[in-house]
Amino acid sequence: MSLSAHFRKQAEACEALGSPFTARLLRLLAERMAPVRAVETRLFGWPASQMKADAVALRLAGALHALVLMGRDEGLCAVYPPHQASEEALWRAVDTALAAHEAHILHWLDNAPQTNEVRRSAALILGASVAADHFPGLPLRVSELGASAGLNLNFDRFGLTLPEGSIGPENPALTLAPDWQGTPPPLAPFEIAERRGVDLRPVDPSDPDQLLRLKSYIWADQPDRMARTEAALSLPPAPVDAGDAGDWLTGRLADPVPGRIDFLYHTIAWQYFPEDTVRACRAAIDRAATRATPQAPFAWLSFEMDDQRPGAPVVLRLWPGDIVLPLGRMDFHGRWFHCA
Repeated sequence: MSLSAHFRKQAEACEALGSPFTARLLRLLAERMAPVRAVETRLFGWPASQMKADAVALRLAGALHALVLMGRDEGLCAVYPPHQASEEALWRAVDTALAAHEAHILHWLDNAPQTNEVRRSAALILGASVAADHFPGLPLRVSELGASAGLNLNFDRFGLTLPEGSIGPENPALTLAPDWQGTPPPLAPFEIAERRGVDLRPVDPSDPDQLLRLKSYIWADQPDRMARTEAALSLPPAPVDAGDAGDWLTGRLADPVPGRIDFLYHTIAWQYFPEDTVRACRAAIDRAATRATPQAPFAWLSFEMDDQRPGAPVVLRLWPGDIVLPLGRMDFHGRWFHCA
């Protein structure tokens, strides 16, 4: 795939996910960039086979948005939301920024985007509630793969609006309200006894530079996403370890804790793991499933892409018994949930 085709494909995805500005920006870049300066030369030299996995277009979009969030480029600020601008004005500002902020943009391109889309917690709340319904009286020991800043590890502190009413704490930090289609499965209250995640490069929200990077990947015309992220950031941070998911999970699941549901989950992360990591995760999951008991059960919630659209499947597996529960399909940003 060429660089231009990659940017256009990502523009289509942004448009489908409710960000017309980001789609417009990426299409302009696809049409007008040329390998004449350092930033563009690096982009055009990116291995074609890695562009999608490396999310190259979103790396550049994040670098430009960071300049706006910092107020470092008046020209960009004047053409970014909430302002309106013609295509020519937008391109002039972007083209000027690519030259004026070369070092910043090249640095931003070094790291893959990290998204903490807290609306995905709708699936986590649903899965945890179903697991608690199957194993009543047992609190959860929560483990997240690809946790980034760990915002979704606090999903028990979010409210969730359902067709029949709302569930969650009395004073939630934020309330998720996806568009529902169908009827959710039987749910039960749940308690998290312990939570922990892993990421190859965790984001520390207490570090201003890392917090800026986190916010830069929230698309500029989606202030509602920024507001939810800010609300999640107001909570005590959940612990996220730096490391390979396979090695971490092998140790994490090595010894079951009696009286706890081991609740493992990942959301749009599995596809980015190297093959060795996938094999190690699979082996750790298989061992945990084999030794699960009614007093120390194991639950695995997956929200990962398949070959169907729209959205992606949310699947919960429970042991002992290897109970497979397709919960439905959810939008990648949690805007809607179609129950199974």
